[in-house]
Amino acid sequence: MKLGTPWQFSLPLPFMKLVRWIPIACFIITYALPYLQAQENIEWEINALHKEGGAVSWQPDTGIATAINGVVVKYKDPIEGEAVLQADRVTLDQISGQVTAEGSVTLNRDGQAWSGEQLSYNFITESMGASDYRTGKAPFFAAGTLVEGAAGSSSYTAQNAVLTTDDSKAPNHRIRAKRIKIVPGQYFSARNATVYLGKVPIMFFPYMKANLDRKGNHWSLTPGYRSRFGGFLLSTYQYQALSNLTADLHFDYRTKRGVGLGPDLSYDLGRFGTGKTETYYLNDDIPGLDSLGTPITDNRFRFQVNHRVTIRTNITAKLSFNKLSDPNINRDFFEAEYRRNTQPRSFLEIEQLGPNFSLALLAQPRVNDFYERIERLPEVKLSAFRQQLGNSPLYYESESSAGYLGHQFMNNISNDFFATRVDTWHQLVVPHTFFGWLNVVPRIGGRSTYYTEADGNGQTLVEERRNVFNTGVEANFRASRTYGNVTNRFWSLNALRHIIQPSFNYVYVPRPSALPPELPQFDSEIPSLRWLPNEYPYYNSIDSIDAQNVVRLGLRNKLLTKRGADGTIDEFVNWNVFTDLRIDPRADQTDFGDFNSELDLKPRDWLNLHSYMRYSIDESEFRLANHRLSIYPDDIWSLSLGHLYLRDELDYWGTGNNVFYSSLYYRFNENWGARLNHQFEARDGTLEEQSYTLYRDFRSWTGAFSFRVRDERNAPQDYTAAVIFSLKAFPRFGVGEDTLQSSLLYGR
Repeated sequence: MKLGTPWQFSLPLPFMKLVRWIPIACFIITYALPYLQAQENIEWEINALHKEGGAVSWQPDTGIATAINGVVVKYKDPIEGEAVLQADRVTLDQISGQVTAEGSVTLNRDGQAWSGEQLSYNFITESMGASDYRTGKAPFFAAGTLVEGAAGSSSYTAQNAVLTTDDSKAPNHRIRAKRIKIVPGQYFSARNATVYLGKVPIMFFPYMKANLDRKGNHWSLTPGYRSRFGGFLLSTYQYQALSNLTADLHFDYRTKRGVGLGPDLSYDLGRFGTGKTETYYLNDDIPGLDSLGTPITDNRFRFQVNHRVTIRTNITAKLSFNKLSDPNINRDFFEAEYRRNTQPRSFLEIEQLGPNFSLALLAQPRVNDFYERIERLPEVKLSAFRQQLGNSPLYYESESSAGYLGHQFMNNISNDFFATRVDTWHQLVVPHTFFGWLNVVPRIGGRSTYYTEADGNGQTLVEERRNVFNTGVEANFRASRTYGNVTNRFWSLNALRHIIQPSFNYVYVPRPSALPPELPQFDSEIPSLRWLPNEYPYYNSIDSIDAQNVVRLGLRNKLLTKRGADGTIDEFVNWNVFTDLRIDPRADQTDFGDFNSELDLKPRDWLNLHSYMRYSIDESEFRLANHRLSIYPDDIWSLSLGHLYLRDELDYWGTGNNVFYSSLYYRFNENWGARLNHQFEARDGTLEEQSYTLYRDFRSWTGAFSFRVRDERNAPQDYTAAVIFSLKAFPRFGVGEDTLQSSLLYGR
């Protein structure tokens, strides 16, 4: 061998032939062997469908099985999954996986069902030949005269096909095409497709595609008339762009107001979070005036973003951004959303939750200057949950926060002001149980708050430090007794258990080192229809803290009974009452706080009464009373009656109400139903709102015609009529959503 020459080997000829088979052997070991092993693990199960008359025979030497008079064939493959075939007559080759079935044939595989009179199918290769078939995976179904699919293609072509969301032999709406392509579990596609409503063709598509692995694309249309809008057509096209991206494209026209449009995008970015963006623009022909009488610009819009992401297991972030052109944009065009939230806020919140604490950062700027807002730019808050200190009987809890805050008023009609606030509160509690039934929790705590000099237009508050001491004790116990012999058919009672829980909560806060008028009011006490808590940390109006020397006395009563065939425990009565006894009332307080009563009474499974009242003991007068009676005996009819009384409190929550309201639903038969809603203001005898809805079930879709009249006193009566159609495959509303938010029946 010479230097620099390549190494050379020569092998015997038989060995050279053996080497040629090495790649093939590697392929078999890597790919084919697992497949062959899977073939060995394939399970077949063949059963007669009927105990009498069914017959199954099997030839062990050929692996061919035949069955007559009804048979079920189950195929289980560890790789490809399961399939179930049912027919009157079947011939099956277990080795090749080929089956021939006749008579009332159904095949279920991968969540998709096929049915017809004849079927030739291979369970292993999934090749198919069928005639007069029907197939579907909700919400889409298809039918035709012939379907074919080659082995291993995982798709099928169908001739003279009909595509619909109506699972019926005679669908009332459908798409007809000479040829469609079906990819089980994924999509249908068709070319030169015609849409029929009944026997009438209404639309033609050169190409269309319907996804089976995600919600299908569809239109939602709401035609109607409103005296403020004129005639209108609200349309939305929902487009599933990707499996994690849905677009709702709005195209609206109102004869008096013009064209409105904009896309809403809902997305899922996996570990980067989920969210939704909403955009809408309208060049309004009659924009009107705002609450201050200022003209609203005709270029009206809204842009909203909501996003949530889990950064780590215990760290989440939320973002909400709401930019509106004017304060009435949602009230005028998105009524349901306006009723839920009249002043949407913008914020960024990042929160970390630990076993004994939470740490949160909140940034809350004012994006819309026509709203009054407390800005936090930003604020950090650390909360320590109640936790035991070592093995001692002491428990510790605290809240501390620091941030740059601003109080900005609507349209800057008052003096805005800003300041840095640092607040820290700490408390020790010593819970103990006496006699095995009396729970006593004494507590002692302190708060220190620092404010920088408040700067703003005309603001004169100087740098301030405030210290607050708090102490008190809470005591309660719970007693119960069972009356097993109590029964009453009228009240649907089967034994009774009475639970009684008295409570005593004493709160003492001496005069703080600085009173509320001397401090910038960021977190101030906001008027509420509900009675506010009086102990920390539940009383969170930090800047309104003042002296307290009060006892809150409460009593809760519950009556439980067994109802139904299974003896389910149900609440017959749940009644909670409480009031405040002020030992040393301030100048702005009376000796007693309001007497509060909250009652839930359920005399029958189908009858429920809810009541909440606030009664002024010192003035011997109701400040608030809200009662609601709900009757729902069956699925034929239901009735809700209510009354809300609210006393005038001009320096607290403003003018009051004396409103009676009702809602009646009645289903005439399987196809027709109606709902009537009324709201009557008894103070001036005004029927403020009346609405009527007629429902129609068209088997695969539903329709609703709604008519509403509003009397707003200082404006012409507002009339609205609207028609809504909804495919059951793509429902417009969730179950009962149109009842809770009836304004959805008139648009958005």
